[in-house]
Amino acid sequence: MSGSSIVEAHGIRKEFPNMTAPVLDDVSMTIESGEIVALRGPSGSGKSTLLNIIGCLDGPTRGTYWLGGRDVSTLNRRERAWVRLHYIGFVFQSFHLISDNTVLENVTLPLYYAGLDRTEREARAVELLERVGLGHRLNHRPAQLSGGEKQRVAIARSVAAQPRLLLADEPTGALDTKTGNEVMDLLLEMHAARSFTLIIVTHDPEVAEFCHRQIFLRDGKIVTGGSSHAANA
Repeated sequence: MSGSSIVEAHGIRKEFPNMTAPVLDDVSMTIESGEIVALRGPSGSGKSTLLNIIGCLDGPTRGTYWLGGRDVSTLNRRERAWVRLHYIGFVFQSFHLISDNTVLENVTLPLYYAGLDRTEREARAVELLERVGLGHRLNHRPAQLSGGEKQRVAIARSVAAQPRLLLADEPTGALDTKTGNEVMDLLLEMHAARSFTLIIVTHDPEVAEFCHRQIFLRDGKIVTGGSSHAANA
């Protein structure tokens, strides 16, 4: 694996039972540390499946996947969970906030699993929530927030444990255009401050324009953009 790459996939194939064709077929790509990359393609092209493999939520049927210099393609479920906790942050279209928890509790949760004590967890979470403009909402619950505010909480939570890789699956898909642009501005601000690698699955060409590079998939294969040499940061 090259020294500046955080993601390297080689010949990734993913099959599911009762499906005649693989969802991913011979996918190879490289993503450099600090890049902002869009994964694009029509519905059913394999974007979400590829994101799940990149995020160690699932493993490939065949092929190898290196993350930060480590071959993670053969890890078991427990080992993948450890990698997710220590290396990866997630932002989802549907926010995935815990409805019974306050905003502050939602953001401190990954820090609890990372082993930080309560004082440090809360101090870091408050700092992040203030940075995303929600310092006045610490004790609110998700049902009391707008969609844009929920996504801001989700972004704060995703970077709380200081991941090297942040994966965003349609992060603006549930938002109106103005709020979606504000969320993208926030992701770019966080990226500039923390220098993580950002991979965004999106159908929206305007969102993709925020990225350094676009990788297009069709029928489980990468059509264009798989090589980082074409990146234009």
